[in-house]
Amino acid sequence: MTKVKICGLKTIKDIQAVNRWKPDFAGFVFAPGKRQITPGHAAELRRALDPGIQAVGVFVNAPVEEAAALSNTGVIQLIQLHGDEDAVYMEELRKRTDKPLIKAVAARSQEEILKAEKLPCEYLLLDAYQKGSPGGNGETFDWNIIPPLKKNWFLAGGLSPENVEQAIKICRPFGVDVSSGVEIQGKKSEQRIREFIEKVRG
Repeated sequence: MTKVKICGLKTIKDIQAVNRWKPDFAGFVFAPGKRQITPGHAAELRRALDPGIQAVGVFVNAPVEEAAALSNTGVIQLIQLHGDEDAVYMEELRKRTDKPLIKAVAARSQEEILKAEKLPCEYLLLDAYQKGSPGGNGETFDWNIIPPLKKNWFLAGGLSPENVEQAIKICRPFGVDVSSGVEIQGKKSEQRIREFIEKVRG
């Protein structure tokens, strides 16, 4: 069964919606941007989150200590790296926490994806490339460039209740990641979350 990650949760209302529809992962964004939340707010949301849903922290070129601290205090259970973090950064993080790592990759070519697969992380997350942006742009990319991968990976970028079934059929990912595709006017929509999860789980 394809895993579901709903990213960019910001409010208790968002948490109540995911608690009802039970995705596998809930994402909290700590990187600057419109979905950024503070560690304190994330801790509050985490306490309200169904314990069966794993919390993922999204970071972009953050100090290693910051990501490690949030995982070691139990606010998040997985660390998603969405910037220029390299193998050295990941090894440093490994010394400070045992939480699984997800590395986001701007999917421009097969070569770049295969190169990223060699990084010391548990999962990849393939997202659309946009110049000057770390991802999370709500744009799809050419799924045909995805090579066969040994590592488990999430498909991201422009997914929605309207296209996720087709995406799964074509790409066969371990998991799918959505944020703007389940929003209406910039806010998470419980109806869109429900539709997305129902489409994935058939």
